[in-house]
Amino acid sequence: MIAWLLRGDVAVAYQATRDLRGDDNPALQERIAIEGDGAALLAARRSDGHWGRGFYQPKWTSTHYTLLELADLGLPRDNEPARSSVAMLLRTEKGPDGGLNPIGTGRKSDVCVNGIALGYCSWFGSSSESLASVVDCVLAQRMADGGFNCRFNRSGATHSSVHSSVNVIEGATRYLTVGHAYRAEDVQAARDTAAEFLVRHSMFRSHRTGTPIHPEMTRLHHPARWRYDVLRGLDALRAAGIGYDPRMSDAVDILRSRRRADGRWAANRAHPGQTHLRYPAAGEPNRWVSLIASRVLRAYG
Repeated sequence: MIAWLLRGDVAVAYQATRDLRGDDNPALQERIAIEGDGAALLAARRSDGHWGRGFYQPKWTSTHYTLLELADLGLPRDNEPARSSVAMLLRTEKGPDGGLNPIGTGRKSDVCVNGIALGYCSWFGSSSESLASVVDCVLAQRMADGGFNCRFNRSGATHSSVHSSVNVIEGATRYLTVGHAYRAEDVQAARDTAAEFLVRHSMFRSHRTGTPIHPEMTRLHHPARWRYDVLRGLDALRAAGIGYDPRMSDAVDILRSRRRADGRWAANRAHPGQTHLRYPAAGEPNRWVSLIASRVLRAYG
């Protein structure tokens, strides 16, 4: 299967080489900016530094989600267009509570948006000083059960969400990986308790009934955007350096069961909305899902 992955988009080839062969190839990574999906996303950037109609609209073609996708592709951290757009967001899109706020000043900042933004801003070189208020905004929303919920500071949610928690875990991992020092111990503690929240729920089960929180969480998607599924959850914990826990076993079994006879994986239907890129149809072998599932099973299988 590795040979098939290497014949895909250069971003898939780079991450397959890095994660499945143990060879972090900078020359291959540099090509992401000038070939394939990475080049297509960068070409869609407007002259004012935004994508779509601005920071958050339309959903998947906005600046926010395009920067997330570029970071997930592994676009080099020193890419100047991406760094410039990130710097612009941190100058112009913060609300009164210090979080990035696409809704405007009349509403409290969303922890999902800020967990995601913490990740791509860290990846594309933002300073600790410029991220300090975002970190404060995210940490202020950690809940008593250890996770996060975007409704906590708006409607008084009392139980964390797997969606919000995985967004924070991923953002915190990138923040810590690039070496930011501001409140690093607090960020790591929040990441660890959010990871424990996922594991405590067997990665996808309701704490009340033991059944799947939602059927889509047991299916595999790419790109995941802000939404949670077991593939994304397990990969987020792998990237965070969280060791195997027997409570992950049901989720790992789901990955094994989704593997096709030819050793590859397919994605389920994409989350609806306008996109910059075209993705493989549901049910077809999907290189990104196959790559991510392979590295998860190497860690936890």
